[in-house]
Amino acid sequence: MGRGKLRIYLGAAPGVGKTYAMLSEAHRRVERGTDAVVGFVEHHNRPRTEVMLHGLEEVPRREITYRGAVFTEMDIDAVLARRPAVVLVDELAHTNVPGSRNTKRWQDVEELLQAGVDVVSTVNIQHLESLGDVVESITGVRQQETVPDEVVRRADQIELVDMSPQALRRRMAHGNIYKPDKVDAALSNYFRPGNLTALRELALLWTADRVDEYLRQYRTEHSVSTIWQARERIVVGLTGGPEGRTLIRRAARMAAKGSGSEILAVYIARSDGLTSASPKELAVQRTLVEDLGGTFHHVIGDDVPASLLEFARGVNATQIVLGSSRRKTWQYIFGPGVGQTVARDSGPDLDVHIVTHEEVAKGRGLPVARGARLGRGRIVAGWLVGLVGPALLSLLLTHIGPDLGLANDMLLFLCMTVAAALLGGLLPALASAAFGSLLLNYFFVEPLHQWTITDPKNIVAITIFVFVAVSVASVVDLAARRTHQAARLRAESEILSFLAGSVLRGDSSLEALLERVRETFAMESVALLERTSEVDPWTCAASVVTNSGKPLLRPEDADVDMPVGDNMALALSGRVLPAEDRRVLAAFAAQAAVVLDRQRLVGEAERARRLDEGNRIRVALLAAVSHDLRTPLAAIKAAVTSLRSDDVAWSEEDEAELLAGIEDGADRLDHLVGNLLDMSRLQTGTVTPLIREIDLDEVVPMALGGVPEGSVTLDIPETLPMVAVDPGLLERSVANVVENAVKHSPGGTPVLVAASALGDRVEVRVADRGPGVPDSAKDRIFEPFQRYGDAPRGAGVGLGLAVARGFAEAMGGTLAAEDTPGGGMTMVLTLRAADGVAPVRPDLPAQATS
Repeated sequence: MGRGKLRIYLGAAPGVGKTYAMLSEAHRRVERGTDAVVGFVEHHNRPRTEVMLHGLEEVPRREITYRGAVFTEMDIDAVLARRPAVVLVDELAHTNVPGSRNTKRWQDVEELLQAGVDVVSTVNIQHLESLGDVVESITGVRQQETVPDEVVRRADQIELVDMSPQALRRRMAHGNIYKPDKVDAALSNYFRPGNLTALRELALLWTADRVDEYLRQYRTEHSVSTIWQARERIVVGLTGGPEGRTLIRRAARMAAKGSGSEILAVYIARSDGLTSASPKELAVQRTLVEDLGGTFHHVIGDDVPASLLEFARGVNATQIVLGSSRRKTWQYIFGPGVGQTVARDSGPDLDVHIVTHEEVAKGRGLPVARGARLGRGRIVAGWLVGLVGPALLSLLLTHIGPDLGLANDMLLFLCMTVAAALLGGLLPALASAAFGSLLLNYFFVEPLHQWTITDPKNIVAITIFVFVAVSVASVVDLAARRTHQAARLRAESEILSFLAGSVLRGDSSLEALLERVRETFAMESVALLERTSEVDPWTCAASVVTNSGKPLLRPEDADVDMPVGDNMALALSGRVLPAEDRRVLAAFAAQAAVVLDRQRLVGEAERARRLDEGNRIRVALLAAVSHDLRTPLAAIKAAVTSLRSDDVAWSEEDEAELLAGIEDGADRLDHLVGNLLDMSRLQTGTVTPLIREIDLDEVVPMALGGVPEGSVTLDIPETLPMVAVDPGLLERSVANVVENAVKHSPGGTPVLVAASALGDRVEVRVADRGPGVPDSAKDRIFEPFQRYGDAPRGAGVGLGLAVARGFAEAMGGTLAAEDTPGGGMTMVLTLRAADGVAPVRPDLPAQATS
C-alpha cells in the first residue's frame, strides 16, 4: 500500500479563507466521484464556512474529558475504519487535548498518510516552527501551537490562500470572522494593518522559497543543466576595485524593473590567501549590496571565470553583470580577460552584461605576491625567455638578419637576459646570461662554430657581457622583488588601517572581525580561544565556521594558532599559512583581543550607567516627593495636635473625622512610600520575581481593595488558563493601573477590568471612559514622574504606571496603552500562560491564532 498524498492550504493570516477553500476542493472532488469525508473541520461559527459543510459526510468526533470539561477531537480509528480516499483535517498545527493518541494533529495526519489515505489540511504561516521568533517580533505573540517546517515542506501540494490586509479587516468588521463583541479587540491587536502586511509578506516569501525547492529538485532529478528563467536572479561579479559600486547600482536598477528579482554580489578570491582586492572597498560594496536588498558572497576559486559561472548556474541565475576590463591594451596579450571568457562560456541561457565605468583601461595595478616569491606562471615564462629566447635570437641573426656586429649582438642577448630577470627573477636571468654567452661564442665570435676564442678582445667582450648580464639581472630581480614586496605591504597596511579604524570607531563586532580573518586568509573556521587560569580548559569567546569547517575548541586542533598574551589564542583551520603571513595574522589577533576587551568594557560601562541612573533616580525621587510627603504628614500632625488639645472639647463625630483624616493620610503615605521603594528597586535591578502558577481570579479582586466600591466592573472568566506570575507583583501592578483608571474615569461610569486568552498569553484589559491620551503621549505616561493633565480625584507624583510596567516586564509580560472604542483609554496587561495549559477554544484570541 502506497503512502497517501498531502495537500495543504497555507494561510497568510487567520480568516483569509483556508477552510473555505479546503471545503470547496472537497465539493469538487465529490462531484468527480471521489470518496471524500470530513475528519475534523472547525468553522468557528462562521456562517459561510458552516454552509460549506452541507453535503459532505462527517466522521463522528471522539469526545475527551479533561479538567471537568468535554472536548472533541478527530477520531483516527473511525477514519481508518471508514477508509475514504480523501479526508479533510483542519488546523494542522493544533495541539490535541491530553488523553488523545498523539500530542499534535500533524502526527494524526502522518498516521493517515502512512495508511494510504490522502489528506487535505490547512495551516497558517505563523504556526511554522522556524518562523516563531519572527512572528513574535511582528505580533508580540508567541505561538504555542506550531508544526515542524519539514512536515509542511513534505506536502505534495501547497496552495497559498492570500488576501489583502484591507479586505481582511473589512471581513472582520462585517462580522464574517468573529462575533461583533470581539471585533474591536481583534482589529486593535492581532489584526492591525502592519501585522497583516508583514505576515502576508512572510507567507509569500516562504512559498516562493518552497517553489524554488521544487524547481531545484526537479532540475536535479531530470539532470537539467540549463538555466530556467523562472525568476530573475542577477549575479554581480566584483573584483574589489572601485568600479564595483557602479556595477551594484546598475544591477539594482535592472532588478527594480522586474518584480521579485534578486541581486547576488560575488567576489572570487584565489585560494592562496591574500589577494589584490582592497578589503576596505569590499566592505563598502558589501554594505551597499545589503542596503539595496541583495546578498554578498565570498567564493574561493583559482579559475575566476569558471568559478563565477559555476556559482551563477548553482543559484539558477539569469543574468551576470561585469565591468569593462581595467587592463591596458598591451595587457591583453596575456589572455582575453574575465569578461570575454565569461561571455564566451555562458551559453544561451545566461545573459552577460558588460558595464562601462570610469576605471576602464586605467590598469589593474600591481598584484600582491605571496611574500617575496613570484608566481609560478611568471617563473615558467622567465625560464622560457631565458633559454628559448637566446636560441631563437641566434637563429634569427645567423639566417635571417644582417650582420649587425658583435657589440649589437651582445646588446640583443643582454635584452633577453633582462627580460628573463623581469619575468622569472634571478635564476632564469643567470641561466640566460650563461647560455647567451655560449651562443655568442659559438655563432658570432671568430673562429665561428667553435667553442674557442682567438682574439683577446673578444674574450674581454664576452667577460664584460657576462658581468653586465649578471649585474643587470641582479638589479632587475631585486627591483621586481622590492616592487612586489611594497605592493604586498601596501595591501597589508590597507587591511590593518581599515581594521584599526573600524575598531576605534566601534563599528566592528568580534564575529565580524573573525569573518574578516577567515575571508582574508581563505580559512574554513576561525575562533578566539581564552582560558581564565592555567588549569582551566579553553573556552571559545567567538568563532565563525563555514559549512565545510568544524568548530575549534583548543589551539592544538587548529592548523594555525596565534598566541595573544598568556591566556588567549587566535586559532584557524583550513590550511597552513606561510611564515610571512603570520605578521598580518598577529595584528588581527591583537585587534581581536582589543575588540573582546572593548565589548567587555562596554558591558561594564552599561552596568555602571545603570547604577548611575539608579542613583540619579533616587536623587530625583527625594526632590520630587518632598511636597507630597509633607502634605499628608502636615494633615496627620494637625489632626493629632487637635486631638491632644486640652482647651477644646471635641464631639465624637469630630474625633471620628479627625481619626479618619489621620488614617487617610497614613494610607497616602504608605502608598507613596511603597511606589518610591518599588521604583528604586526597579531602577537598580533588584526586583526578583517569584514565579508560580496561579489563577487570575485569585489575584485581581485583591488588587481592587484601594478603589471605591462600585467603581469597577470585573469580568474574569473561570475558563481562563492559569498564569505564570509573581502574585505580589501582579497585584501591585493591577492595583496601580486600576487606581489610575478610576481617577480619570467620569463619576458614575465604572472601569471595566476584563481578561481573555490569546494563544499562550493572557490579557488583562482595564478600560476607562475618561478623556484618553493622544498617541504621542502613550509611551511617555509610563515614565517616572510623568502625569498627563490633572487627575480630577486624588494626587500623586506620576509613579503608578511606571511601577506597573516595571513589574509587568519583570514577570515577562508587557503593559501598553491603547484607545478605548467609543472614547477613553485601555491599559492592556499581557501575561504568560502557565506551561502545559491548553488554550481555551471558545475565546476570541484562541481562535485568532488557531
